[in-house]
Formats: sequence, C-alpha cells, structure tokens
Amino acid sequence: MTPRRPRVFVDEIGREEADALADVHGGAFARTWSADDFAALLADDAIAAIAVRRRSLFGGVRLSGFVLVRAVAGEAEILTIAVRPRDRGRGYGRLLMEEALRRLYRDRVAACFLEVDRDNRAAVGLYRSLGFVVAGERKRYYADAQSGDGTALVMRVQLR
Repeated sequence: MTPRRPRVFVDEIGREEADALADVHGGAFARTWSADDFAALLADDAIAAIAVRRRSLFGGVRLSGFVLVRAVAGEAEILTIAVRPRDRGRGYGRLLMEEALRRLYRDRVAACFLEVDRDNRAAVGLYRSLGFVVAGERKRYYADAQSGDGTALVMRVQLR
C-alpha cells in the first residue's frame, strides 16, 4: 500500500506561475496585479513566494492561495496574501502566514510588517491571533475600498 499524500500542502512558487498568481489575486482583491507584476516580483531574490495547494482525489493539484514576503536587513514585509474565494474559511490564510513567519524566524528576521484594510475583520483577526499589533494607520490608502474609508492598518510582529 502506498502512503497517502496530504490533500493540502505548502510549497514554493515557481517563476513560471505568474499567471496563476494573477488569477488568484484577481479573485481576492478589487485592485489586482498583473502576471507581469508577479513575474517581476518572483524574479527578486529578496522575495519568498509560498503556495498552499490542494490535491484532488484524482491526483490533480491546484493553487488555492499564496503569500509573498520580502525580507531585507533584518525586517520583512508581507507584500500580499491571497486565497481563492471558494477556498476561504478552511484555514489556508493561517497556514500561509504561519509558514511565512516560521521561515522568517529561521532566517533570523527580527520583525515583520504588513498593511491591511481596517474593515477586513477576518484578516485583522487572523493577524492579531498571530501576534501582530497595530503600529500605525494610512488614511485613504485603499482608494477603491468598497466599504469604509479605505484606511490601512500597518501591523507589526516582533519575531526576535
């Protein structure tokens, strides 16, 4: 009997996956990034790209979500995190963030920052549960916000 492979797993994102990232991101945000934007980010050695993938019962694998993290000079920034709308509520965002923070800690990064729409309660709750605290605000940062005033919270977690 062959061992069962996990149905959901985390791995690296290859440079050839820019189109898939643009697709996932486009389903998650009103203001999306292009495949060219993602290709440029994936070419940057300071950026880690982590995927959560789901394997079907028949062996096919699909990208369910991803996180991009830039680390420079002992600090890191979550550039974006996105999960397909149909895969939300399954803990994939937490899985991605925990893996990103684990890798940053391993790489001796001292702190990690991110920006999030203050009205995105699910995301703010997730980040708070991972130890992030509000370090500041950026008024009208999300000019195309569908609700609220588009204020971004700048959040920070101390890793070391």
